Amino acid sequence: MSDKRGMTAEDLYRLVWTSDPSLSPNGEHVAYVSKTVNKDRDGYNSHIRMVELGSHEDIAFTSGEQDRHPVWSPDGRKLAFLRNHKDKPQIWVIPANGGEAQVITHAEHGVSGFAWSPDSSKLLFRTQIDAVSSNEADVEDSKKARQESVDQKKPLEEEIIDRIRYKADGSGRWNGRRSHLYIQQLGSDAPAPLTGGDYDIGDFCWSPDGEHIAFVAKIPEDDTDPDLSLINDVYVINSSGGNRRKLTSSEWTVYAVSYSPDGKKLAIFGSDRSHHNATQVNLFIRPVEDGEWLSVTKSYDLQLSNSMVSDMRSGTRSNGPVFSEDSESVYSLVSREGGVHLAKFAADGSGYEWISQGKRDIYQFEQGSNGQFILAAADPAQPGDLFLLDTQSKLESRLTQHNDAFLEEVEVILPEEFYYTASDGENIQGWVMKPAGTPSGTKVPTVLEIHGGPHAMYGFTFMLEFQLLAARGYAVIYTNPRGGHGYSQEFVNAVRGDYGGRDYADLMEAVDHVLSAYDFVDESQLFVTGGSYGGFMTNWIVGHTNRFKAAVTQRSISNWISFYGVSDIGFFFTEDQIGGDAWKNTELLWKHSPLAYVEQVETPLLILHGEEDHRCPIEQAEQLFIALKRLGKETQFIRFPKSSHELSRGGHPGLRVKRLNHIVRWFDEHK
Repeated sequence: MSDKRGMTAEDLYRLVWTSDPSLSPNGEHVAYVSKTVNKDRDGYNSHIRMVELGSHEDIAFTSGEQDRHPVWSPDGRKLAFLRNHKDKPQIWVIPANGGEAQVITHAEHGVSGFAWSPDSSKLLFRTQIDAVSSNEADVEDSKKARQESVDQKKPLEEEIIDRIRYKADGSGRWNGRRSHLYIQQLGSDAPAPLTGGDYDIGDFCWSPDGEHIAFVAKIPEDDTDPDLSLINDVYVINSSGGNRRKLTSSEWTVYAVSYSPDGKKLAIFGSDRSHHNATQVNLFIRPVEDGEWLSVTKSYDLQLSNSMVSDMRSGTRSNGPVFSEDSESVYSLVSREGGVHLAKFAADGSGYEWISQGKRDIYQFEQGSNGQFILAAADPAQPGDLFLLDTQSKLESRLTQHNDAFLEEVEVILPEEFYYTASDGENIQGWVMKPAGTPSGTKVPTVLEIHGGPHAMYGFTFMLEFQLLAARGYAVIYTNPRGGHGYSQEFVNAVRGDYGGRDYADLMEAVDHVLSAYDFVDESQLFVTGGSYGGFMTNWIVGHTNRFKAAVTQRSISNWISFYGVSDIGFFFTEDQIGGDAWKNTELLWKHSPLAYVEQVETPLLILHGEEDHRCPIEQAEQLFIALKRLGKETQFIRFPKSSHELSRGGHPGLRVKRLNHIVRWFDEHK
């Protein structure tokens, strides 16, 4: 019997999150972000640390409370990062050998991203500026009037809205601004504008010679409403300004863009939308000057990028395509069968190879020289550290250990992986966690956890929620039913138009498999919970079976008809995933709505929801709660203030702890 204690929800305050590695050009140092909870302010602190690769010496490099996104200058003499200045994120620069950081930008609305010029003399950055549109005056006048009414206690003014996509989860209602690019010359006071207009800039990068900028944007070319399209394009513009050149044909959704080191190729992560929102991310490459885009990875049936679900990360910067030093290959993260690994793809599409191994979750990487990589990786036993991988020697060393002391105090429960064959013949992957110290022959209560998305993936990563449940004596089942990434294009597409069908069957059959394969699972004490799509599925389950003693639904969907008009993605997501709109396809949307089956619910249901959730707005929870109460069902509704859809991953720490404790409390009360 171990003398270690079980994990608690309050252990969230002890965790350290490691991210954003940036390798110095000489390959000797890695700057990275270390993030912790500031319990006194119910928020987070982050600062930049520096680890020396030869000695593994790890020191604090900056002392700010919200320092993030470190990037070395190409000459290796400076480190740029984001830090708030007058309550707005700005670019700061600090000498590589230490010293005083200096604020470089003074963007009115702050900086949301930046990149060094190849000669280290300039910084390209993205910031918000006032939008240019036919209704600009109305929007701006309305915004100013509302602010004046707040500042001067004047009567409240109306808010004029003319966009269908007028709000977004996490950022709230549109502020009348657009995101554009500026170039800041070091030593100069005023930045030079590079782009402007009634559109937003997404990803961007310099060409290796510093003469051009490639960027992703959705730039309207006719009178159609760009808010109704999920398509965007790649453009190239001279770094000194001038006419832009469009390199894609308005047929794809593009996520990221990068130049090859020789400046001859461009690579993008994109989707041809052949399977709409369920289309896997693929790699496309073309010559910069002229030529066709080559779909490098589509024939491999892989999901590029990290699709892992974890309650340890929110808003972590993701890698785009990264060319090899010789420009002949591209490195990318790939989500596959519960793991995320680094793979190398030949730029001509002739093949690929795996660079990393093991049952783990690599969430970021940095390429060094001579086959070296810095990996930011988690696994079921630890929430994330940095590792140095030498592909030539095949050796890997760990660079950070910020959670080791804490993890020595607690009992970490490792999951057991399983596969089962579904009733239609598909092979389904899952995991089960057994509480520590469970005597042989003893049966324990068991929780089925359901991930969100649905186009996401559970796997080999650290989950505090699962560890907490196991510490409190619950076995935990989690699996990847149809609709999740990591298996095939057909697998991830299967849920579209079939919510509550094959996905529901996969989950119930996973429970059946675990009951038959593991003798410690108590069939009479089954529980279920999930968030977002997992919340939808929890609602669906309790309306279709009574096999669970209690359930907790989180940030869920209960009514597709109203979801269509209240979610920030409702109008296109509902049409894509369910197959219709709220006026012509009302019957279809109602058929797939858990609220339609509320009279059948006999399972005690706890409803958890953030009040500022724009992805699955809180009215979805309110409808379900009122219906259950009106019918005399056992339920409870908990509202979390100032909380978006990201509550469980990046919300106020105190509310994250309360949320975890409420889940355990509800299950404990219904054993």
